[in-house]
Amino acid sequence: MNSMTYLAQTSSPLIWPLIAVVGALVATRNSPSRAAALETWQRWWAVVALGLGSLWMTISFLTVPEVMATAIGFDPSQFQFEIAFANLGLAVMGFRAVSASARERITIGLGAGMFLWGALIGHVYQWFAHGDHAPGNTGGVLVCDLLFPAVMIVLAYRARRLAAQQSEASTLLSGNTSGSPYAAGSRQA
Repeated sequence: MNSMTYLAQTSSPLIWPLIAVVGALVATRNSPSRAAALETWQRWWAVVALGLGSLWMTISFLTVPEVMATAIGFDPSQFQFEIAFANLGLAVMGFRAVSASARERITIGLGAGMFLWGALIGHVYQWFAHGDHAPGNTGGVLVCDLLFPAVMIVLAYRARRLAAQQSEASTLLSGNTSGSPYAAGSRQA
């Protein structure tokens, strides 16, 4: 395999985060608020990076399992069917995250991370322990396995913090600093 073919194959998974970032940048150019921009970023990341990226892996493992096995540097096996459906689960979680709360998105990110970060560890192990430098074992897949859940978690965490800050600011502006549902000076018995 020549170096250009290797580079193209190892970089192909990066198309999903690239589309998500470009889409979010374009969509948030004239965003009315930081909260709206953050929501847009979360949705683009959920649908394109986690959702479509995982759906692409599902379809690939189901339709061309020999190609996928070769790309990873493995022999074809029955586990590829299981990997396909694990990726389908990630795709469903990504699509669900579009209408989820920040707390649910953190949970979705953590769930995706359990599979993808485990896969990342497996890829790195195969790379160093067995010299597996196949394009589907190193490069872009490592970046995607790390970033898909991590970015979702970070964006959702930032959304929760921003909502909490806005709630505190609203409470301070209304004069209710006690955290009580009762306004200052109007306490009921």
